[in-house]
Amino acid sequence: MALIQCNFNSRSLMRTVPLQVVLPTDKIMFPGQPEAEEKPFKTLYLLHGIFGNYTDWVAGTRIQSWAQNRDLCVVMPSGDNSFYVDNRKTSALYGSFIAKDLIEFTRRSFPLSRKREDTFIGGLSMGGFGAIVNGLQHPETFGHVIGLSAALVLNEQNLNAEYTDFLMTNRGYYESVFGDLDKVLGGENDYTALAERGANREDKPRMYLACGTEDGLIAPNYQFRDKLIELGYDVTWAEGPGGHDWDFWDEYILKALEWLPLGDVTQGISSGHVSED
Repeated sequence: MALIQCNFNSRSLMRTVPLQVVLPTDKIMFPGQPEAEEKPFKTLYLLHGIFGNYTDWVAGTRIQSWAQNRDLCVVMPSGDNSFYVDNRKTSALYGSFIAKDLIEFTRRSFPLSRKREDTFIGGLSMGGFGAIVNGLQHPETFGHVIGLSAALVLNEQNLNAEYTDFLMTNRGYYESVFGDLDKVLGGENDYTALAERGANREDKPRMYLACGTEDGLIAPNYQFRDKLIELGYDVTWAEGPGGHDWDFWDEYILKALEWLPLGDVTQGISSGHVSED
C-alpha cells in the first residue's frame, strides 16, 4: 500500500497545503490470485476533526489496510480548525479548497475515477460536519457522504457564545469560521437548510451517519438523521457503545467502508499479511 505525503498550492487558500494519500497502486497478490483490474480508483476524501491534521486517520485507525483490501484511494487533507467551510470575509475558503482545489489536484495527479458514484466524502467530528456540508453543497461531485460523530454545532449555545479564552466556547472563533453568526442559520453552511434545499434533487447523496451512545453529540445527530429521512434522503444510521474517541471511529469507519459500493475485499501481500492461511 502506497502512503504518499505531498504538498500543493491551493488557489482557494492561497498557500501550500499538505495531504496524505493512501493509494493501492502497489498491491501485490498471492500466487494464483487474479491481479487487480487496472481502472481508475474509487476515492474517499476523509476529513479530520478539530485540533487534528492530515495524519490523524492513518495514526488513529486501520484505514490504510482496509483501503488496500478494497482497492480504495483515501485522500486526507489538512483543514486546520475550519469546519471545512468558506468564510469570504477572511478569505478562509476551506469549502472551496475541499470541493474544488483538492478534487482537481488529486484527479490530475493520481489515477482516480471522475464519476460521482465513485467519489465519496467522510469525516469525524468537525470533519463529519465538513463532509455533510460539502456533500450537500456538491451532490454532482460526491455520491456518498459519511459523518462519524458529526459536530453539528449550529445551535443556540454556540451561535450566542461570549468571547472567552477557550477556542470551543469563544464567539470569536465561531465568527472566524462562519462569519456573522446572526446569518448562519439558513445560509450556505447550515446543514439543515442545505438538506431542505436539495430535497427535490434526483442526485441527492446517500448518507451514512454514526455516533456513540455516550457521545455528547448524539442528540443533534439524531435530530439531523430524522430531518434527512423526513426529506426523503437515503440514510443509513448506526450507533453503538462509545464516546467521542478513536476507539469508536476505528470501529465505525470500517462499517462505513462496508456500506460504500466498493465490491469484493481482496487482501494482498503486505508486512501485516504474509500468508493466505
